[in-house]
Amino acid sequence: MDKRMLLAIILSIAILITYQYLMPTAPPPAPVKDAKEAVTEKDKNPKAVPQSIAPSLIPKPETSGVEEEIKVENDLYIAVLTSKGGAMKSIELKKFKDKSGGSIILKGDDVLSPLSMGMDEEFQFSNVNFSAKGKNIKLDAASKTADIIFEYSAGGRSIRRTYTFHSSDYGIDLKDETGGLTSYWITLGKNFGIYEKDDSTHFGPVILKDADRMEFTVKDLKETKNFREGIKWIAQEDKYFFSSIVPKGQVEEAKAWNRNGEPMTAIKVTGGVNNYFIYAGPKEYDSLKKIGAGLEHIVDFGFFSILARPLFWLMKLFYGIFPNYGVAIIILTILVRIPFIPLINKGQASMKKLQDIQPRMAEVKEKYKSDPQRMQKELMELYKKNKVNPMGGCLPMLLQIPVFFALYKVLLIAIELRGAPFALWITDLSIKDPYYIMPVVMGATMVIQQKMTPSSVDPTQQKIMMIMPVVFTFMFLTFPSGLVLYWLVNNTLSIAQQWQVNKKLKKQQA
Repeated sequence: MDKRMLLAIILSIAILITYQYLMPTAPPPAPVKDAKEAVTEKDKNPKAVPQSIAPSLIPKPETSGVEEEIKVENDLYIAVLTSKGGAMKSIELKKFKDKSGGSIILKGDDVLSPLSMGMDEEFQFSNVNFSAKGKNIKLDAASKTADIIFEYSAGGRSIRRTYTFHSSDYGIDLKDETGGLTSYWITLGKNFGIYEKDDSTHFGPVILKDADRMEFTVKDLKETKNFREGIKWIAQEDKYFFSSIVPKGQVEEAKAWNRNGEPMTAIKVTGGVNNYFIYAGPKEYDSLKKIGAGLEHIVDFGFFSILARPLFWLMKLFYGIFPNYGVAIIILTILVRIPFIPLINKGQASMKKLQDIQPRMAEVKEKYKSDPQRMQKELMELYKKNKVNPMGGCLPMLLQIPVFFALYKVLLIAIELRGAPFALWITDLSIKDPYYIMPVVMGATMVIQQKMTPSSVDPTQQKIMMIMPVVFTFMFLTFPSGLVLYWLVNNTLSIAQQWQVNKKLKKQQA
């Protein structure tokens, strides 16, 4: 393959990886709106209660009493509820640790607690004190479920909220029974489900509409986006964790908007009895799929998800056999490469032949440099005579790109790699190599690979190509160790295969 073409492909991969990993996730295009599906503030039915009514004209619920907190603990988490708004305050995930060894705590904005409700964007009922029925409880095999009830009644309006908790389950059932309310909004707040912000992946609000995952950033919400059909759930996410409200009944409307510089989502339901499934925890794809609410779509496998999902399944399969995700990544890398071996061998042989006829190609280019059409014709004749395909080395690379990006995405987002050790100093495959040993070794394998690969370019271009290992080495210094391990193993396999091809060609020429 022409080295200039190879350089273009490698640079394209480098730019795409660097952009996705180092730059904030770009907001998706604004969904196409139609009369049935999406409305703006200006399009709303003027006969309905308008959202533009000044907050001062909407009677505000009275606030009184002392805030009371109730803790519910099971095998997986410790949830803290508050009588202020009858809402959730935080969830401590007992099985996931932070850098200091403490448990991960998903908590909401102090001003607007998760699961706050109200008649408009002010979420008026988040400020009132509900009466609480229930006490601190720890669920276990003997006590598998527990209900915590919050009640509020004033000004002709009544609210009864019942939380049902389960042992050994992240899911929480919520039942709202309201009186005197034609409809109301319920939200997760601005950061419930977000533990740490990572620019390599999206963090913030997500809406699942039918089977379409729509994610939002503050830049995408210059105006409120409203949706009226096919709403499955709303969520707040980071790389490895998320929270979600899954309505079990009809949703009037869902919206994403900018609230004081923070992107948020909420759903609107008709007053009366409404049931929800609440989830706050890890993005464990298999467990979420079993729930049957479409929550598995929160795990974003990217554009090549059709390839990423089976690769993810295979990685977990290998882990089940060899309980080490580093070993699983190595086996998966080898397995993924096997189907491409014949194509790669053919491409490498084509590149070697191209190198052999390089002097004759130079002669043709010099002889017909003033006649480009004749030059191209003579070169094609030269290729045909020597049975050389100038693009033969490109095809294997192009075919591997979708697989590469699919596997890259799997290794980037899989929570299974979080805190997963490999060997020696690599104690967490989801973070960078603390001593930068693997990235440096990976860079060295790229140098070896370039030295072994047949070249059809001049010495000056070869020197330029030698910059690539340096670029990739610096780029991979901060990449998760699992990704670097994959690239290192893949390079090692390429070196072994190139050595075999070169050895075979030497025997043929002898």
